[in-house]
Amino acid sequence: ATSKGDRSHTTQQLPSLLFTRYIAITMSTTPTVSETCPTWAPFFGFLGVASALIFANTGAAYGTAKSGLGIASMGVMHPGMVMRNIIPVVMAGVLGIYGLIVSVILIGGITETDSSGNTTYSTFSGFAHFAAGICCGLSCLAAGFAIGIVGDAGVRAIGQQERLFVGMILILIFAEALALYGLIVALILSQQSFECSSSA
Repeated sequence: ATSKGDRSHTTQQLPSLLFTRYIAITMSTTPTVSETCPTWAPFFGFLGVASALIFANTGAAYGTAKSGLGIASMGVMHPGMVMRNIIPVVMAGVLGIYGLIVSVILIGGITETDSSGNTTYSTFSGFAHFAAGICCGLSCLAAGFAIGIVGDAGVRAIGQQERLFVGMILILIFAEALALYGLIVALILSQQSFECSSSA
């Protein structure tokens, strides 16, 4: 019969023995198709699609509304300058196009499940597409804030001093460049994908 001390010593070693056994099993087995391409992997791909379009449109809407207020205020005293100062609104609208482009590209890379519910769309692709959507969407959102604030203040100032027009355009170009950076990185990320060879 084992003594009480031997049993307590074995009990203390049990967690370390179980952990060692778990590591040995994990390292000796290779990931299966279901582990590499689980059924929930497309969730992150669709989340990236939605993020790109929603955040980009939010930035475009804010930029359009904010700069539109300044144009309307300036147009009361100088109606002939409205069309010339519509540029901030146009540049804000381009942000929504960026989100649309990325969303269409991402959704084209999401594969459907077969009749048995298995998919070849991997978690690697899902995370890459989610990162692409966030990258483009949040970049366009930040650019929309910048364009809206600069456009609002810029067109009001141009109503008082027309020489500020070139300076406002330069500021808007650099604000738009922020969204362009996000678009470029998102397009690169959208090409990072891995598909399972079989759904067994």
